[in-house]
Amino acid sequence: MIRYADVVVPVPLRTEFTYRFDDTVMDVRPGIRVMVPFGARKSRAYVVRVRDRIETASFEIRDISRIIDPKPIFSENDYKLALWMESFYFSSRGNILDTMIPGGRRDVSSPAFDADSADSRPDVVLSPSQERALRRVMDSDGRMFYLFGITGSGKTEVFLRCAEETIARGGQVIYLVPEITLTHQLSRQVTARFHDNVAILHSALTDAQRITQWRKIKNGEVGLVIGARSAVFAPFENLRLVIIDEEHENSYKSGNDPRYHARQVAQYRCAQSGAKLLMGSATPSLEAWKLMKDGSKMERLDLTERLGGGALPTVTVADMSKEKGMFSTLLTDMMNSALLAGRQVILFLNRRGFSYSFHCRTCGYELKCPNCDVAMTYHKRRGELVCHYCGHRQKPITVCPQCGSLDVMYAGFGTEQVEAGIRRLFPEYTVARLDTDVVSSDRNIIPQTLEKFRNNEIQILLGTQMVAKGLNFPNVSLVGIVLADSGLLVPDFRAEERTFDLLVQVSGRSGRADSEGKVVIQTRMKNSSAIEYSTAMDVEGFLDRELAVRKETGFPPYSRMINLVFRSLNRKAASDCASVFAEKLRKFEGFEVFGAQECALERVRNQWRFQVLLRSVHPGKMMDSLAAVLREVKVPASVTLETDVDPLDIL
Repeated sequence: MIRYADVVVPVPLRTEFTYRFDDTVMDVRPGIRVMVPFGARKSRAYVVRVRDRIETASFEIRDISRIIDPKPIFSENDYKLALWMESFYFSSRGNILDTMIPGGRRDVSSPAFDADSADSRPDVVLSPSQERALRRVMDSDGRMFYLFGITGSGKTEVFLRCAEETIARGGQVIYLVPEITLTHQLSRQVTARFHDNVAILHSALTDAQRITQWRKIKNGEVGLVIGARSAVFAPFENLRLVIIDEEHENSYKSGNDPRYHARQVAQYRCAQSGAKLLMGSATPSLEAWKLMKDGSKMERLDLTERLGGGALPTVTVADMSKEKGMFSTLLTDMMNSALLAGRQVILFLNRRGFSYSFHCRTCGYELKCPNCDVAMTYHKRRGELVCHYCGHRQKPITVCPQCGSLDVMYAGFGTEQVEAGIRRLFPEYTVARLDTDVVSSDRNIIPQTLEKFRNNEIQILLGTQMVAKGLNFPNVSLVGIVLADSGLLVPDFRAEERTFDLLVQVSGRSGRADSEGKVVIQTRMKNSSAIEYSTAMDVEGFLDRELAVRKETGFPPYSRMINLVFRSLNRKAASDCASVFAEKLRKFEGFEVFGAQECALERVRNQWRFQVLLRSVHPGKMMDSLAAVLREVKVPASVTLETDVDPLDIL
């Protein structure tokens, strides 16, 4: 018998398509994936509805080519979530389902974590504040909680106890972490504690391995899912708790379509399923801090003491305007003392490569990527200049291409140059570097390096944000922040907040087991509020000050924003399209329209970029107006429109 299936295809079209199939040949059901002819190609599609008949169609109804899944892998509620995201983030349901559901087609085994090396569950007795937080989350009628605790105060143990108790009551739990490094560390604890009742999702898994884990979750074979941003889509039918660790982290926001924030998706899922949302951080986002200050929507739970007797580290600022080279005298002296005492050191620098600026002293020429409006970074080990935006590579130059002068220099420094400098200063100690350059060749480097550092086989660990958050190494007594200024130079209203978060988080890696932790912050901007408040480890003081600034200037969380970026190989096409949208949007009331204007990074990957920024204290009106303009105005084929609701980056 011929039947019909309504499907969605991962293309930027907000609609369903109808195909036919013979039910004596194919078992097509809602919730499975199929292959269909779409235009001149074959495409993966998601079946959302099956019908016995359709009304007369004005178009040719084509046949489903084949089935991918023998059983449904998404539910009606998953599709409802995709429809909500489509309307909220101005994306398409097909692209959203393609983001939610792993792309693998066959089951393969996932790389198992070595249970023999996993931390056995310690016989931990909760502190009074931990016990109060646990009982409040589990026993109260509240729906949103925030665990506000200093670094090392035992937030993870509270999260895991809440997960255990929720599962014991028959519920299911999603536990989100921001970085793959934290996923690996957490694996050690949950493997011993939850055994086979946990699925771990991270970017090191292949698509086939991810779909295997997805099916285990869908079949109810596990009660706990741990992973980064996309784990928020785990297909639990009895979801009762979502945990978001390090809630402030920008990595919870997707940088590609659909540009969703895992926190917002978690809030929607909790509201739909009646689950509780438990977030936590030592440095809450301004959005979360405002909710805590309001008091009506989210309950604040405090953890004020470090466990194991450790105290917050002593933070000292080294004024680099009075120093030469990469390392201050203060940092090198304190590193020497810590290493001689048998302790370990973490060095942090949020910039990869060897150096990041080519400058001609004769004519002032600055080398930029031919495709992007950014400087090229010199990677000495590879012998290449690399653009960190588009990936363009070229050989280093020693002569100015503009005037022919030999009086040229490579300025600035990244993790590669810092590593070389540290090896020269401390040749008798083992140094390891963790950044995306190192990790890109082999994801196993992360757990291997962290395990060696844990066992004191590595004395100095250098890295970017991979080493800044959540890691717990009791023998670390010194953290050096090599250059604290880079984030402050970005033209973004969130620059101070991001820098402060990073400084406090990386400082928290020091002195976890005792009161001897020390931090050195190297900076040329010692009067910045982010530097001053992080030196005092005054989180509440900084958040209150920054909240007052945001209120005065009308920036989030006291308003909502939408960033429209128009990009094209043709500069005029991008500019004209942005201008048309800005003109149309200004005809509506209830929100501000800024632009059209060039983006701060005007050209990326050889595409010109213009933006229109919307801001309002009444986001509903703003979103409805944008939806109306999107229906009215057709974006030319030569222009790509990126719509970012609640943007974290407006460059």
